Amino acid sequence: MLQLEHINLVVRDIPTTLAFYQAAFPHWFVRDEGQGEWYGKSRNWLHFGDEYQYLALSDHGEGENRELSGHQVGLAHFAFVTNNLDAMKARLSQAGYQIAKGGSIDAYRKNVYYLDPAGFEVEFVEYLSDNPKERNLSS
Repeated sequence: MLQLEHINLVVRDIPTTLAFYQAAFPHWFVRDEGQGEWYGKSRNWLHFGDEYQYLALSDHGEGENRELSGHQVGLAHFAFVTNNLDAMKARLSQAGYQIAKGGSIDAYRKNVYYLDPAGFEVEFVEYLSDNPKERNLSS
């Protein structure tokens, strides 16, 4: 068995980025945090998640994130599955975050995209079928 354990995001400001993910995942918690050095540059780091998966945030980022409408090499987006997309959107809206891009119209899933404060595109998807063949159809 393989599963994704964590995503490591380099940001400029941990508290601002953390606030977005706390709104999205109110059941997650700060697992650990500290300070260190990354190739000669000091940084703060924080792990936010549950007992099985987490986001690793480090605050030593410089420059801007990849232009999402461009063609540069890099991360396009990452996605989380939710069993209630409407509740997710309501939590993020209440916290002041707006939808960046609506998802596709599909009989077997609903999805939506947000930009986190560090400029990473995050997709949230709710599947409307338990059948993997239906869930994985391209729109």
